[in-house]
Amino acid sequence: MKLVPYWLDTRTPFASAAQGPVEGRADVVVIGGGFAGLSCALELARRGTDVVLLEAGDVGGLASGRNGGQCNTGFFHDYAEIMRKYGAETARGLFHSYNAAVDEVEAIATREGIDCSFRRVGKLKLAMSPAAFDGFRKYVDLVNREADPEVYTVPAKDIRSEIGSDMFHGGVIYPRSGMLHVGRFTVGMAEAAVRHGARIHTDTPVTGLVRLNGHRHRVETARGTIEADRVVVATGISAKGPFGWFRRRIVPIGSFVIATEQLPQAMIDSVIPNHRTVTVAKGLGHYYRISPDNRIIFGGRAQFAISSPKVDVSSGDILVKSMKEIHPQLRDVKIDYCWGGMIEATRDRFARVGEHDGLFHVLGFSGSGVQEATHMGTEVARMLCGDTIANPYRALPWPAIPGHFGTPWFLPLVGAWYKAKEIMGR
Repeated sequence: MKLVPYWLDTRTPFASAAQGPVEGRADVVVIGGGFAGLSCALELARRGTDVVLLEAGDVGGLASGRNGGQCNTGFFHDYAEIMRKYGAETARGLFHSYNAAVDEVEAIATREGIDCSFRRVGKLKLAMSPAAFDGFRKYVDLVNREADPEVYTVPAKDIRSEIGSDMFHGGVIYPRSGMLHVGRFTVGMAEAAVRHGARIHTDTPVTGLVRLNGHRHRVETARGTIEADRVVVATGISAKGPFGWFRRRIVPIGSFVIATEQLPQAMIDSVIPNHRTVTVAKGLGHYYRISPDNRIIFGGRAQFAISSPKVDVSSGDILVKSMKEIHPQLRDVKIDYCWGGMIEATRDRFARVGEHDGLFHVLGFSGSGVQEATHMGTEVARMLCGDTIANPYRALPWPAIPGHFGTPWFLPLVGAWYKAKEIMGR
C-alpha cells in the first residue's frame, strides 16, 4: 500500500517551472499553486497580464492533490438556515456559485485541452435514516423553489437503483455535479498558464510581504524578491509565512482517503450503478467515487487530527472498516493507496474572497475547493482585469476564531462532539 495520493502518483509531473531567481516586478503576484492560485494565474495570463505565481512546494501538491476528486454542486449547509442568516438573495447567490463552479472546471479543461477525465455524473447524497430523508425532502422542496429546479430526491424504495447497499433510506441527486482526475487537472492548468505567459516558481515559499503603497507590495522569498502592483493570497491553510491574519480565520482539518485496487466492471457497477459521486450524511461523513481506472476512492473525516503518516494509516483503517460495512461486496478487495490532506475550513464553512490591507485573497473553501476554488480564483482574475464579477462571499463577516492562532488545539474536542452526534443518530 502506498502512502501517497493516487492523484499525485498517477499524473505527469509539472515540467515548465521557472528557473533562476525571483526578481524584478510583475503586474500581479499570486501566492499559492493550488486550484485557486493556478486558475487565477491562468486567467490573468490569458488576458495578457504579467503574472508570477509563487508556490512553496509543487503545484497541486497539498489540498488540491489530496482530496476525493469530486466536483459537486450544492453547499454543505441547510438552505433554510442560510436564508434566515443571510437572506434569500445571498443564499441563492451562494448556491448558484457552486453550479457555476462546476461549469468553470469543465470549461477550463475543455478550452485548454486538459486530459483529466472530467465527467458530469451527478452527486448522490445518501440518508442514513427515514428522519434524515424527511429532512432531505423539505430541503429539496425549498431548493427547487429558490435556487435549482433540477435537484431531486430518490425515495427508499428506489435507492437500490443508485447505490449497492441496504444501509440507506433515500437520497438526493444533484444532476450537474461531476468528477475529474485532480492531479492531472492542476498540472494541466499550470502548463496552460505558462503557455499563456505566466511564470510559475515552485519550491519558493514566501517569507515576507512589505506593503509599499495601495495594493503594491514587495514579496520576499528565499529565492529573491519581486515587486507587484497587486498580490493575490491563495495559500490554503496558510500554515507558514507572513499570513497570520488569515491563519487566525482558517482551521486546518484532516481529511483522509483510500483507493482500492483496480476492480472488475461488474463489481464497480454493483457499488455505484450510475457511477455518481457519493456523499453520506452521517457523523463525520464519507465521500466516494470511481476512479478513471476502476478503483473506489473512499474518503472522510475519519478522525479530527492533523495528517501525518501515522495518522493517515490509522485513518485508513477506519475508512476501510466503514467502506466494507456500507458495501459488503468489497470485503475482500485490497487497498493500494492511503493518504491524508488538510482542508482549509472557515468557522461557517463558506469561503472568503475579497481584500484585506491591500492584499486580495481567495481562501477557506472548506472541502469544496475542487470546483469553488477554481471558480473563484478565475473570478478574482476577472475582477483584477476590470470585470464585474459575482462574488457571493463579499459581504460575509470574517472574524478571527477565538483562541485560534494557527495550531488547532481544539480538534479532538470537535471530533468527540461529532462522534457523540453519530452515536445519538443525529
